[in-house]
Amino acid sequence: MNEIILELTEISPREFFGQQNEHIDLLKKYFPKLKIVARGNKIKVFGDQDLLEEFEKRFDMLTQHFVKYNKLDKNSIERLLTSSEDDEIKSSKNSGETLVHGVSGRLIKAQTANQRRLVDASKKNDMVFAIGPAGTGKTYTGVALAVKALKEKQVKKIILTRPAVEAGENLGFLPGDLKEKLDPYMQPLYDALRDMIPAEKLVHYIENGTIQIAPMAFMRGRTLDNAFVILDEAQNTTHAQMKMFLTRMGRNARFLITGDPGQIDLPRRTISGLKEALLILQNVPGIEVIYLDDKDVIRHKLVKEVIEAYKTIEHHN
Repeated sequence: MNEIILELTEISPREFFGQQNEHIDLLKKYFPKLKIVARGNKIKVFGDQDLLEEFEKRFDMLTQHFVKYNKLDKNSIERLLTSSEDDEIKSSKNSGETLVHGVSGRLIKAQTANQRRLVDASKKNDMVFAIGPAGTGKTYTGVALAVKALKEKQVKKIILTRPAVEAGENLGFLPGDLKEKLDPYMQPLYDALRDMIPAEKLVHYIENGTIQIAPMAFMRGRTLDNAFVILDEAQNTTHAQMKMFLTRMGRNARFLITGDPGQIDLPRRTISGLKEALLILQNVPGIEVIYLDDKDVIRHKLVKEVIEAYKTIEHHN
């Protein structure tokens, strides 16, 4: 039987191994044929040479992740242990680049292989579609790209929009002025911005129109120049809305369209503008589609389980 000893340097063993060694237990689950013993800052591993080499490679990926993000959780471990083709390493030469220095010194980076593909796609194309289920970081990564473009003066404004389907596009029956009416629908966009831009500056940007958060209906008749424009929840656009939106693109504009075709809230028999656009535009040069999946979920680990559970019934329907 072969043996390797791996040592943690400049990494806290307690944080790396997890509470009551829960991260080590996960490693044991994924490598059942290896004997894994963690003591102090060392891990001893016994088993077949091939498996030991694979273990060492994955262990390196885990330590690199820890050094980069200063944390390790079950989601990250599962993603790194199951990623194929060394996705996490190969996906981008700039995989560790910080997109935005957020509030309270927070470093905002793409955290998964597909999120990094989204960053790369946005560098190369003026129009990108980010498609995937809840919690995969589509909107958050998109807002980070928009803030980065604004800070680097690549664009003069950020425009964020989403179809306010739940209340009908007119929102007429809701109390309060328009901003108050729209705020609940725009909350995820505000939340992302608050992580990335100090509160006073954000208020200033919104007041002077540098950042505009508006419903789809407000896009009609406008040409969007020098702007990073995000259409969020695009699965809830109709054919007419999507065509109207895509044709607003002006000079020096960058468009990011995010959506989850599995979560359509449109009336029955209404075709989703997103699904249609993905079919129509699939071969148009300068437009790229990035698909995110369960491996990109970085919310609570249960979100991944919930997505999986729903998949099984949706396949049967």
